[in-house]
Amino acid sequence: MRTPGARSWAVGALLLVLFGAAELAPRFRRQSGYTPDWQSLDSRPLPSWFDEAKFGVFVHWGVFSVPAWGSEWFWWHWKGEGRPDFQRFMSDNYPPGFSYADFGPQFTARFFQPEEWAGLFQAAGAKSIRYGLYHSLFEWFHPLYLLDKKNGFKTQYFVKAKTLPELYDLVISYKPDLIWSDGEWECPDTYWNSTEFLSWLYNDSPVKDEVVVNDRWGQNCSCHHGGYYNCQDKYKPHSLPDHKWEMCSSIDKLSWGYRRDMVISDIAKEAEIISELVQTVSLGGNYLLNIGPTKDGLIVPIFQERLLAVGKWLSINGEAIYASKPWRVQFEKNTTSVWYTSKGSALYAIFLQWPGNGVLNLKSPTPTSTTTIMMLGIQEDLKWSPDPDKGVIIILPQLPPSAIPVEYAWTVKLTGVK
Repeated sequence: MRTPGARSWAVGALLLVLFGAAELAPRFRRQSGYTPDWQSLDSRPLPSWFDEAKFGVFVHWGVFSVPAWGSEWFWWHWKGEGRPDFQRFMSDNYPPGFSYADFGPQFTARFFQPEEWAGLFQAAGAKSIRYGLYHSLFEWFHPLYLLDKKNGFKTQYFVKAKTLPELYDLVISYKPDLIWSDGEWECPDTYWNSTEFLSWLYNDSPVKDEVVVNDRWGQNCSCHHGGYYNCQDKYKPHSLPDHKWEMCSSIDKLSWGYRRDMVISDIAKEAEIISELVQTVSLGGNYLLNIGPTKDGLIVPIFQERLLAVGKWLSINGEAIYASKPWRVQFEKNTTSVWYTSKGSALYAIFLQWPGNGVLNLKSPTPTSTTTIMMLGIQEDLKWSPDPDKGVIIILPQLPPSAIPVEYAWTVKLTGVK
């Protein structure tokens, strides 16, 4: 996350194309539609596909995947901060005078197989493949950005020569379904001309009807303006927000990009990942899980294993996740191990811990004469009774562990409850 400058070594080659793209934008603009101000832009309904998807895969892959050490912030830690451990890594492994740009030719993507990636993402639970692009507004060491910074951001040389042309070109050339903006935090949205770009994106771009964006369009925007809200990395609200939001998390808990120095204790466990997914969806959010491929374009087995574990869980419990809505109660107040989602007249209670006595006591649902209760992945209805105090008492299946469809986070489906 927040990896500006990952492609800076190629900027010189890109600028000729991108300058031309900036000239195209005014021709597409029209007077009607969304105006370039937040009141108008924030009124745009979020395309329904995003809320229905619930789960996505984030990929951090770039030149930082060549040194593959420390984190995707390698360049900044090495040259921006001058951290001794990064300086020592370079002196121990590379010749004197080696620059970040020298990593570029080693970013070969030699074994990149997009069909295999797509197959893995589908096996991880992607119902349909939607294409999103990460884009950093700023770059750590770009001379025009540093000039604007020196001028107190009263000039926009960098924005007009690089950022906006690049954004227009990305949209026109690649037609993404989603733009994951980042690198906004040093400047207000007025420096980035964010509202002008979003007005064009929503009114006249080739993806105007389906495109989704996040909230990182200026230092004043996060959790306030844009499409859905990221708010901050690994954002976890404690109650149901009144705006669509997303939690992005990484399988490697210490880095978004691939790093050779990761150890098993840095890797999120399957149960942790699924617990985050469940809690995020229960609170109305989408869950975006990150992997970092190698410089060659390989997704290492531990990342594959975690993605496939999510897919296996969703193959049984996806009914409670995809296209679901938050219920009137998001979790049981006496425990944080039971989380609710809903879809139509069905209520889903996802419990993260199996009760030792085999009895699940839910206080929030009120049963009726038409109530039925079942567990996803088990054919027979479950036995239950009203709780004399409040809610329902559910007798869970008395089965050997091998017969229970998933190892953690089990889902009970209730119909005919209030």
